Amino acid sequence: MPFSSRYGLLAPIAAVAVASCGVNSVPTAEEHVNAEFANLQAEYQRRNDLIGNLVETVKAAAGSEEEILTQVTEARSRATSVNLTPDQLSDPQAVRAYNEAQSGLSNARSLLGTVIMERYPQLQSQGRFADLMVALEGTENRIRTQRRDYNEAVREYNTTIRTLPDAIGAKIIYGAKPKVPFEAAAGADTAPKVDFDTAK
Repeated sequence: MPFSSRYGLLAPIAAVAVASCGVNSVPTAEEHVNAEFANLQAEYQRRNDLIGNLVETVKAAAGSEEEILTQVTEARSRATSVNLTPDQLSDPQAVRAYNEAQSGLSNARSLLGTVIMERYPQLQSQGRFADLMVALEGTENRIRTQRRDYNEAVREYNTTIRTLPDAIGAKIIYGAKPKVPFEAAAGADTAPKVDFDTAK
């Protein structure tokens, strides 16, 4: 068989072998992780914007509870000051810090809503406040869903880079490292405590 014919037969086999070693599947899985992370960031930004509006609405309608509003404002500031980029999704400490900052804002928002409902029931009848609370609740649900989608994308990516034949390309070509999923923050299963200190 002439050399050129042999070469012609080997080329498709080589292409299939290269493709089956993660050349395409690893970056595809990584892009999926990055896309889900971008979606999660968008949901966090949406919540951040809504909380700013909620705080201003409460201030205007109730004269504000300084301590609670300060907690929410500070939590919002912390949540927006901790950044996480797609390049850091393999760094457990960076992911943990970002997760804790976002969880702190969730807890503060929940505390604010509880205090408002207890102390200022008249706010419930105000359309703007009610709309914001509904939007915030919906956003928290969307964040939970998006975190689940992100974690699933991370699971798929981490499985891809650890299983043959993709693991070959992941290690040799891309130097791929496992991505870090989001975990529940410590105390996330405990409802925030509301204490009106009525004994004083």
